[in-house]
Amino acid sequence: MPKGKGIRAAKAEETRGALIAAARRLFADKGFHATSTPEVAALAGVTRGALQHHFTRKEDLFRAVFEQVEQDMIVAAQAEEVAEVGERWSGLKANLNAFLEAAATPEVQRILLIDGPAVLGWAEWRKLEAQYGLGLIMQAVEDGMAAGLIRVQPPRLLAHMILAVVDEAALLVANADDPEVVRLEAGAAVQTLLSSLA
Repeated sequence: MPKGKGIRAAKAEETRGALIAAARRLFADKGFHATSTPEVAALAGVTRGALQHHFTRKEDLFRAVFEQVEQDMIVAAQAEEVAEVGERWSGLKANLNAFLEAAATPEVQRILLIDGPAVLGWAEWRKLEAQYGLGLIMQAVEDGMAAGLIRVQPPRLLAHMILAVVDEAALLVANADDPEVVRLEAGAAVQTLLSSLA
């Protein structure tokens, strides 16, 4: 590859990263609709033309930010090593509580749970939530069954049901007048439901 192409590709990736970082900050602080593309470009230190080169529509930029927030949450959930059968299921229970805690933070609350369904549309939002969360839940469910911690049943269906419960709990937290109280109540309810699977 010619040297110039490598440099251009690296610069393009750097610009794209700066745009996503700037948009992530603004979308979390102000929300999608109150954030303008000139604000994003200015905060990223790039021209509006550069923004339009990477993201034709503001919705495309939002999707990139949404996916980055989801990826960051998955990386955090996968950080612990799993050595024994049953650890993934135990880890999932703890990670679901962490997700509900995150649902009360401005970034996750605004980007993933409030603006996400509104900007992406319900069907696309659910598809992305499943893309990022379903795999982890499936692994944990299969692990829990292998360890005898969950009654044997169709794992994919159960994983979808757990994802739906957790998404609904997170939406309740994100839209609550008192997110901390609702987070504690929702966390207890989710743990009760998961415990009933034994």
